[in-house]
Amino acid sequence: MISIGLAGWGDHEELYKAGTRPQDKLKEYNKYFSVVEVDSSYYAIHKESLYRRWVSDTSNNFSFLIKAYQGMTGHTRQNYSNTEIEAMFQNFIESINPVLETSKLKAVLFQYPPWFECNRDNVSLLRLTKERMGDIPVALEFRHQSWFSPEMKEKTLSYMVNEGWIHSICDEPQVFPGSIPTILRPTNKDLTIVRFHGRNTSGWTSNGTTNWREVRYLYRYNDDELLEWKENLMKLEEETDEICVIFNNNSGGDAASNAFQLTNIFGLEEPQLPPKQIEMFD
Repeated sequence: MISIGLAGWGDHEELYKAGTRPQDKLKEYNKYFSVVEVDSSYYAIHKESLYRRWVSDTSNNFSFLIKAYQGMTGHTRQNYSNTEIEAMFQNFIESINPVLETSKLKAVLFQYPPWFECNRDNVSLLRLTKERMGDIPVALEFRHQSWFSPEMKEKTLSYMVNEGWIHSICDEPQVFPGSIPTILRPTNKDLTIVRFHGRNTSGWTSNGTTNWREVRYLYRYNDDELLEWKENLMKLEEETDEICVIFNNNSGGDAASNAFQLTNIFGLEEPQLPPKQIEMFD
């Protein structure tokens, strides 16, 4: 089974009728997709009531891929005490309880920063993170190429299998060392995640520019690139029960369009966009 969705639901204007309130957008999004990546959870540990509202706003077959809070992945670069870290994990887990209770959690995504290298200390940190998350399904995405260097690739994949990590496979620019190659290897028989970040090589790193994060994911996949990915996804399906595809290339508003393109390539019914939005492109 392949499910296709987007990173976030607030910025994809082609999905919504003019005047749609921000608090109503998730309901509208659910008309087109059955999975979404929650990226706002990276910036703050949300209140439980917010997740409860999101659960209520979505259909029974809807699911959430929730990004781990930045303090849990080292992005803040702060030296937290063990007590602070334990409390952080506990607060995060308690916050997503409504999603867990309704079986709407796809996984919690741990995306580690570009400076998170493959070394003994970080392997120990991954093991401790997995223990702290208990039985909650967790996905792992690296941003440092050392994890998939020729001498470490098989060891990394074996570790992920043995520890129960779901592989978050990436399509992203190859900018050494702050990106990873596309490794088409599931590490979990139940679920594999594929995230499309675009291929904007020149914008992938800051290079001193102030608007770096606004253009980092500025890329639109063409038909040939998505057709190639159709073959990749079909091969992955032979080794894993479900593939969750997330389009994160939305700096230029291309994520939803590319998601619909891939839906069409697989021969699935493409949903009808709001009439007013379609007329804009006539």
